[in-house]
Amino acid sequence: MALAFTFPGQGSQSIGMGKDLADAFASARAVFEAVDDALGQKLSAIMWEGPADTLTLTENAQPALMANSMAVMAALESEFGVAVTDAQFVAGHSLGEYSALAAAGALSLTDAARLLKLRGQSMQQAVPVGKGAMAALLGADEDLAERAVAKGSETGIVAIANDNAPGQIVISGEKAAVEAAMAAAQEEGLKKAMLLPVSAPFHCALMQPAAEVMAEALRKTEIRAPKVPVVTNVNAGPVDEAALIQAQLVEQVTGRVRWRESVLWMAENGVDRFVECGSGKVLTTMLKRTTKDATGQALNTPQDLEAFAKEIKG
Repeated sequence: MALAFTFPGQGSQSIGMGKDLADAFASARAVFEAVDDALGQKLSAIMWEGPADTLTLTENAQPALMANSMAVMAALESEFGVAVTDAQFVAGHSLGEYSALAAAGALSLTDAARLLKLRGQSMQQAVPVGKGAMAALLGADEDLAERAVAKGSETGIVAIANDNAPGQIVISGEKAAVEAAMAAAQEEGLKKAMLLPVSAPFHCALMQPAAEVMAEALRKTEIRAPKVPVVTNVNAGPVDEAALIQAQLVEQVTGRVRWRESVLWMAENGVDRFVECGSGKVLTTMLKRTTKDATGQALNTPQDLEAFAKEIKG
């Protein structure tokens, strides 16, 4: 059995996430306390008590999801003897890449928290409210999406933001250009294209101001070689050099999240079990659409962790 640990992105947050981990494990509790201290705010209270609209704010959701993922990893290691080095690869969806890097030791927990707080703020501020949009092209393959985006680009900035799984592609850009691309896709026979309720057009050229902010912050951040290779969003392949990690984290702000390709690359390179660490099971659900040659499971609760550890450690 070859493992990959994967880490969810924005949209997987929910009120109460991680509370049972903190109650059950001192190691998980220490993660939430460290993130609260690093940010100078009681992020854990927002995670556990809400309100939901405050947790959903990009600047809160991003570090919160990372904290929850790292609480899972801390408890796995301290309580059950399962370490990140038991995996062949780690990977994370968008902000989840920071979780993957922290899990692999390339970023410290506190640096990951501060970077994600800044990333959320700068992404939110990059585009005036109402100017941008994101849309899901449900059932589209990459070729159809590329043609739709090319047509939409005649109106303005639009790009494929997320290639999540077969039939699940998200586009992002200026609202009029996104709508033009949606119309072009439907003219080609796509049955459903829908605008998404997001606060900004992530992973497209409109995020360039945020990329510049993150480039400056990452230049000042210590990045170490990861303990296991990190399969990154922008190239859907492994990276284990600090300088490349830094460059790709900057590129990731405006670049496509190549999640489908990342999963396929890991499966083709021996991974037959994908273990989603954090909140929800979005990545596990997408895995089923992407490959039939691997199994997936989500680790959210203390019971999930205990069962998983018993299975792989005996």
